[in-house]
This record gives sequence, C-alpha cells and structure tokens, in this order.
Amino acid sequence: RRQRALLWAVLLAAWEAAWGQLRYSVPEEMPKGSFVGDVAKDLGLQLPALRDRGARVVSEVRTQYFSLHGKTGHLVTAERIDREQLCESVQQCVLRCELIVEGEMKFYEIEVEITDINDNAPSFKEIELEERISEVTAPGSRFPLAEAHDPDSGRNSLQSYELSGDEHFSLAVQAGPGGDQRPELVLAKALDREEAAFHELVLRASDGGDPALTGTARIRVTVLDANDNAPVFSQSEYTVRVPEDLPVGSVLITVMATDADEGLNGHVKYSLKKITEKASNIFHLDSENGEITLLRSLDFEEGNNYELEVRARDGGGLFDTTKVAIFVTDINDNAPLISVRSALSEVSEDAPSGTVVALLHVQDSDSGANGEVRCSLDGDVPFRLQSSHGSYYSVVTARELDREQVSEYNVTVRAADGGLRPLQSSAVLALRVLDVNDNAPVFAQERYSARVAENNAAGALVLTVLARDADWGQNARVRYRLSEGRVRGAPLSALFAIDREKGEIRTLGPLDFEDKSKYIFGLEARDGGGLVSHCKVQIDVMDENDNAPEI
Repeated sequence: RRQRALLWAVLLAAWEAAWGQLRYSVPEEMPKGSFVGDVAKDLGLQLPALRDRGARVVSEVRTQYFSLHGKTGHLVTAERIDREQLCESVQQCVLRCELIVEGEMKFYEIEVEITDINDNAPSFKEIELEERISEVTAPGSRFPLAEAHDPDSGRNSLQSYELSGDEHFSLAVQAGPGGDQRPELVLAKALDREEAAFHELVLRASDGGDPALTGTARIRVTVLDANDNAPVFSQSEYTVRVPEDLPVGSVLITVMATDADEGLNGHVKYSLKKITEKASNIFHLDSENGEITLLRSLDFEEGNNYELEVRARDGGGLFDTTKVAIFVTDINDNAPLISVRSALSEVSEDAPSGTVVALLHVQDSDSGANGEVRCSLDGDVPFRLQSSHGSYYSVVTARELDREQVSEYNVTVRAADGGLRPLQSSAVLALRVLDVNDNAPVFAQERYSARVAENNAAGALVLTVLARDADWGQNARVRYRLSEGRVRGAPLSALFAIDREKGEIRTLGPLDFEDKSKYIFGLEARDGGGLVSHCKVQIDVMDENDNAPEI
C-alpha cells in the first residue's frame, strides 16, 4: 500500500511541477530521512545547480518536518510525523513548505499529504461506566453511552460497537449529524430491582483496520426505584461569544436544568457528555451549579469555536442534554512577522532599476483586518517594495545607485497590520554598494607653474601635481606620466622626470637659462580603470650671473 501511495505521489508531482507547485504524499510514522519526493527531477533542476544556488526547504511551523537531501535532491522527512498529533479531527492532513532557490530568487510551494496508518486503537475516556436506570423504565427506552475515540481516519477510524453481558439490554447505534456513530443502551426486557439490583455489561468498539484494533469499557447498571420527572434544561442550546484574551478562571456561561421531583430524585448534577480532549483541557464544568469556567488562556489562532454537550442527571438517573456552542473572537495580539527568505549583501552601483536585492515573506496570524498587513520602506532610499506572490515581497532598486554619494544602505522594512491599534514589526537589510569606474581623475589645477634657478642640481624638486579620483580601490588609484615631447631635438623625458605615484616633478640635470628660459609641457593622470585627465605645466628658468662679458 505504501508503494502505491509513493508511485501516485511521483506522478502527481510531475503534473504539478509545471504549475510551480509540487504535491506529494507520505504515510505517517515513517523514520527520519524517508523519501517523500524527487524535487530536483520534478522541477527539472540539475543536482550541481541545485546545490550551488543555495536551495533549502522552509516552513512556517516551528518544527521543520522536511528537508532537502543535498546529494540526491530528494525531499525527505526531517522528523517522525504523527498525523493524529498534527491534524486532530481533520480528514485530509496536508503540510505545506517552500523550496527557496537563493541563487535564482525563486521559490516553489510544496504540499505533502500525510496519509493515515492504523496506529491507534479505539478508546473510551473512562473504561468504567455507570448507568442508573429506574425499574419502571419501559422496555425500548434508550440511554446514550460514552463514545469511543479513535484519532485515525478513514477505515482505520472507529467503525462499530457491540455489547455483551446481559439479556435485559441490547445495543443500538445512531448516526450523528457529522456521520459519527453514537451508541445507545436499549432496555430489551423490563427490570426488577428485587430480582437484580445490578447488571454488568461490556461495550466493545472496533476500527476497520487489518487487523482490527479494539477498545472496551465496562458498564455497571444500577436499578433504581421509580423517578417520574427528568431534569429539563432552560435552553435546548446555549451560545456564547468570548474574546481570546478572557482571563483564566472567568465564567463563560452557566447552564441550568430544573427537576420537579423532590429530594434525591430532584437533585441535579451536571456532566460533560461529549467533549474533545483539547476542549477538556480548556473548559471546566461545575457539577453542582452548571458554571463553565476557563482553565487556560484561549487562542483564536489555535481554535475559534468549541461545542460541548452537557448532561443534567437527577438522583434517580433521569437526564436531559443540551449543547453549548462557544465562539472565540479574535483580538489583535499578533504582530506581523517578517522573514528574510533571501538577500544580497552587495550590489553594483550600475545595477539597472528593478534589480531584486531581497526576497521577504510577511505573515500575521490574526484574522480579518487584524491579519491584513501593509509593508513599507523607511526613509528616502533608492529602493521600493514589489509584491511577488501571496505573502511574498521583493525589495528592488528604484533608480540608479551612486557609490560616491552613498556607499552603504541600511534599508528598514516595516510591516503593520490593520488592527484598531496596529501592531508592527521591522527588519533591517544591510547593503553595500560596489564601485564601478565611472569617475576620471581630476587635477587640483588645470595649469601648474614653477620657477627654478639655472645650473640646478640633478634631482631637484620643481613642483608637485595632485589629481584625485572619486572612485574606490583600484579604480581610484592615480598614476602620473609626462606627455610625449621634444626640446631642441632631445626628448622631454631627458630633462624632467615625474614620480608616477606621488606626482613629484624633478630635473634630471642642470638647466641653462641661456639655452632655454621656459618649458611648457603636458601631464597625464590615469586611474586603475583606464580613465584619463590632463593638465599643463610651465617651468620658468631664472637667470644667474654665470657668464663673463666678452669683448
């Protein structure tokens, strides 16, 4: 049966993958690491690409039940899964998660149905039951019995009841509104207290598994003297609405039943005939006064309605039943939650407008307006939010970036719900802008001039030029070079030299005023990215009295 289920999951996943969503099924209680589905194959991704692009599986629940096997690309179980614990009273148990591929800024939705196995036997909340029946009760009278509970589903759930032990009683099973089976004890033969004051019966509940599992409860029937008035509730159904922040210990509602008899036959006691295990941990019924109080805090997100069935029984064993419907109203007690699914730490300043820098998921567990979330970015930043799909948002560039103006951004994403008193949360994205070589060097002066005495020593410093580049790193590194030129047939580089890093111009030998009194030449500044700028340099040679008169 498990092999057929896995084959069906693979065929269904191949059809769903084309729509961006994968669906699989896996039986409950499988060991950790069990195969669920071939995600890599169903999505058409190669295993090396899947690993290199940072693929991972995430879900909104606290416990991560699935993970991605890095070597095979298979979706496998990360924990042993108990269907009855996860999906109480839910016919189809589906767990949802997402496959995030960071390198592609993509995500794929995955649904995994947890199929049931027959790992729970039917059981009664109390294995010792007591019924008190008057001896004047007419044959054919029916008495509701405690129902067995089997958390399994389908054929593995509760299927039948049978009664054994006494000819005075038989069993009838009624179908409830929801299709559940409700056992009733039927009086088949008139009772005689003087003949037998007690009757011992066994009620057996069976499920439809193969093999079938069973649970039993012993029923002790006490035969009572006549009691001709049963309790009567003031209402056939009680309804109450309470906020989820109601304090523990508060009284939600009081049910009331009256009995026209006197003494013990008119004394009414209350009990819960039908209640789920979850509700039994939340509500308490006072057996004497009918008050239903709160045992622990309510949570609208865990459960927004409960139905209880209350029985009022008098001292003679007669009873009446009523329903109590409790509706929990939501309050705005959950702030939106921002999850950064994927984000860049660096972006180039020449990135085009619309470049995705982060993928966010926003969720609010409240309902209605309290769960409606609006997202925004703080401050005047060159980014904007873009709704992607469902609760996903992308942070994208809104215009071109300029590293020379702002080199780093701390982008604050804020999410606020629609409550009367809105709750909000925020997340900060740190982003560094990478430099591109978009600025040429700029000389401090367009034209430099200096004076130097003739007959100077070789290596004498004439002047220092300076060019700055607004870029960063190698793009901002400036080097200097003399322009090509000749003076009286000799290259300019034979007279002057410039330090490529510092911009210092020095003479390579003595200058002669009588030979040439002025030098004008060009300089080049080039950055590490190849951008160039130029300036002019004029050097005047000052005369010294180094020549005697000639006759």
